[in-house]
Amino acid sequence: MITDVFLFWFLAIVTLAAGITVVTVTNPIYSALALAMTMIGVSALFVTLGAYFLAGVQIIVYAGAVTVLFVMVVMLFDLKYEVVAFSRGKVSGALKLASGATLGGLLIGSIFLTVNGVTKAVSVGTSEKAGDTTKELSRLLFTKYVFGFEALGVLLLIIAVGAVALARSKGGTHAEH
Repeated sequence: MITDVFLFWFLAIVTLAAGITVVTVTNPIYSALALAMTMIGVSALFVTLGAYFLAGVQIIVYAGAVTVLFVMVVMLFDLKYEVVAFSRGKVSGALKLASGATLGGLLIGSIFLTVNGVTKAVSVGTSEKAGDTTKELSRLLFTKYVFGFEALGVLLLIIAVGAVALARSKGGTHAEH
């Protein structure tokens, strides 16, 4: 019991630290790595809850595909001018301050409600055939919907090749000026 609690809090702190790193680091590649670490931490939390399917989907979809697409988008932009565009002006400063204050207020409010015991524990009913839902989903995905599954894979491959080709072509965002 104590080991489970320690593991949960350790994973929660690591995931929270990685999430904060995503928005505080100025280098977008480090931000993408911190995003991947955040998604892996959330997946590990799903494992501690016994939700193995969700943990696998979290790793495959978010830590894999979304982070790779994020890095490809970063490759398309000229990062020298992006820092200047997002770090000036009173309006953007006010929006950043308001967003931080809202997030802080929500965090303090949730801690207050948790400490005072206002939140209720919700029990979720489990099905006797809980293992069959994953089996049924995979059967449908690889039989009835196999064309859409394969078309999505080819589309993601085309996006990856196109992003690299555009970023490295003459006149692209990373070409010598």
